[in-house]
Amino acid sequence: MTKITLRIDGMMCPRCEAHMNETVTKAYPKAKVTSSHTKKETIIITNEAISDEKLRELVKDAGYTLFGINRAPYEKKSIIARLMK
Repeated sequence: MTKITLRIDGMMCPRCEAHMNETVTKAYPKAKVTSSHTKKETIIITNEAISDEKLRELVKDAGYTLFGINRAPYEKKSIIARLMK
């Protein structure tokens, strides 16, 4: 799995977060998506290969400005593993 963090400018409220989440989920229904207007980011966790160009297009079509993409491996941790930290 991959964690993709999109740095986005233009999200101003919780409705903007929902709009960005809906935009990504519509294009990639199996992806887990969360957005934060205060952190100016959208996080996508997916097994699908999503190109940078497609991500730029999604953000632009939603009416926002993309100013960074970061990819990192993502490993889902069990509840027990999180409690043992």
